[in-house]
This record gives sequence, C-alpha cells and structure tokens, in this order.
Amino acid sequence: MRPKTSGKKLPPRMIARKRTLKSGEVWTGYYYNGRDESGRRQEIPLGTDLQKAKVKWAELEGKEVPPDASLMKYAFDQYERDILPKKKPSTQRENMKALRHLRPAFDSAPIEAIRPQDIAQYRDARSAPVRANREIALLSHVFNMAREWGFTKRDNPCRGVRKNKEAPRDYYAEADVWDAVYKAGGQVLRDAMDLAYLSGQRPADVLKMSKHDIRNDELHVRQNKTQHVLRIRLHVDGQPTELGACVDRLLARPLQSMSGELVCAERGQPLTQKMLRDRFEAARKEAATAAEKARKTDLEKRIKAFQFRDIRPKAASEMASLADASSLLGHTDTQITKRVYRRAGEVVKPTK
Repeated sequence: MRPKTSGKKLPPRMIARKRTLKSGEVWTGYYYNGRDESGRRQEIPLGTDLQKAKVKWAELEGKEVPPDASLMKYAFDQYERDILPKKKPSTQRENMKALRHLRPAFDSAPIEAIRPQDIAQYRDARSAPVRANREIALLSHVFNMAREWGFTKRDNPCRGVRKNKEAPRDYYAEADVWDAVYKAGGQVLRDAMDLAYLSGQRPADVLKMSKHDIRNDELHVRQNKTQHVLRIRLHVDGQPTELGACVDRLLARPLQSMSGELVCAERGQPLTQKMLRDRFEAARKEAATAAEKARKTDLEKRIKAFQFRDIRPKAASEMASLADASSLLGHTDTQITKRVYRRAGEVVKPTK
C-alpha cells in the first residue's frame, strides 16, 4: 500500500477530509478508505469525532481500538518510547520517577483541556516542592513534543506557571571537616578527594579522568552534564600546579588502572560512583564517631552533613578570583558561581 502523505498519525486506511465553512471554521470529517462488494474504492463515513471514528475503524478492520491520541497518556507513551531512550541513563531514571507521579494526575486528561491552573494545582498538591518543579519541567517538555507530533496546537499550559522557590545548598566543608574525613579515608578516597578539589569538577567527571586526557601539559575535561570542554593547566611558568603534582603522584602509583583512569580501586579496577560513595560514607561515619567520642558535637554534626558533591563548591569558594573559579567550573555566567558555589563567607578585617 502506498505510504500516506497526510494524516500520518491516523490508523491505516483512515483519512481526514477538511473543509473551510463560510463562518471560517474548519470542519474535519473522518472516512474509512475501503472497498464495496464489487471491489471498487469506497469511502465510508466515520464521523467528526476522532476517537469515535477510531472505534468504527476498528470494527471495520477487525482490530483493537487504537489509543486515544487526544489524551495525555498517548503523549506520555510516545515520549517514553521515542525520547527517553536518547537521554543518559541517570536522566532516564530521574524522568521515570517524575512520570510515575505525573501519569496518575494527567494520563486520562485530554491534552486540549489542560490549563495553567491545573498545573498550579498539581504543584501545590505535591508534598515535595523541589521534585514538583522537576516534574513540571518534564511535563512541559512532553507537552512541547506533543505539539511537534501534532497532538495539539494549544500553547504549552506549563508556560508562566510559578515554580516553587528553591534555596541552593549552602553547606561549606570547612578545614576541620575536610581533615577529619580525609584522615579517616583510605588512599583511594584521598586520591579522589584531592583530584576533585584541585580540578573543581563533578564526581562523575573526576572518576573518568584518564592519563589519556593529559596532552600538551594540560588535563582535558569534557563535562558530562554540559559537554563543556576545559583544558586545565598542570604547569604554570615551568612549575607544577598543585593539580599537576597530584596527577604526577597518581601516575607514579605502582598499581594503575588497565583502562587508564587516574583514580582506581585497590585491585586496579576503575572506581565506580557506588564504590566512591561507599568509601566516602564509611570515612564520614568513622570521622563522625571520632568527633562524638571527643564530645565535639558541632564538628560531628557538620561531618554528617558533608557530601562528596560539596567538594566542588569548596574548590570554588577557596579560589581568590571569582572569574577563575567560574572558568574552572565551566560556567558561562559568573553569577551562577557566585550564587550557588561560593559558599564561604567573605574574610574581612575587624573595626580595630
């Protein structure tokens, strides 16, 4: 059968006829492209309601009724099938968590009927404000894709809906916290902490750093999240930077990763995120226990709040130049670095 040139979203042998009425309104009727008893082509009227037309089409074809494309469920289904597989595994997992909350609320809703106030009601009903923001952002993308797929011509109802306020994490790992966890950790964890601090990169980018990324006396980094490319200098004016000295130490280790990663586990295997998390949590627990025994309650509390991801803002906070910190983190706007990552208070002089 010749491929359809119009109505590609309709089932096989269903066609749409459109007429512009005198009032200017566009009338759409659906027909079944069938055959009469003598085998001649015959268009059988199916009505003007698409879903009812599909029911009649299914009766003529002897097949199940196709899903109702006018409902959000159909858009969610196609999004999961066509868009999610193209995203990174971690993003897929996060999106699936969001969809598990969105689907019960919107699956049975007609796309054309969803209004901004419906989105706002969903936002207010969610007990997790930050998660609600992420879910609405995903719903907005699903709706935009539904527009591209021709399921609706309406404006995106998520546009302009106020998001819940989000306070950026403001934890700063001070020297006593760092030293306590660093001392409690093994050599593998210390190597990872040093490399993370001196490079200012995210944990996933630190773990994939390899000796193959060292070229022309620079450590080349392509950030997973943004694909931003950095060349971090290992020597300045002929002298090694602290990062350069750290890299030299890692390359001089007797045990090396077979695939070239700078940080590897005790038997030479590449360090995974879970392996890093397990080692960090064990060291943090040991450091907190030691602080508890020493009756240093405040230090214990701050140690327990320390996360490996806080190393990146610690690096940004302890660089003298905001511009340099922003460049090292791969930000295009220094305000992001200042607002989210510079967490240490400004050092000032007293009155006298």
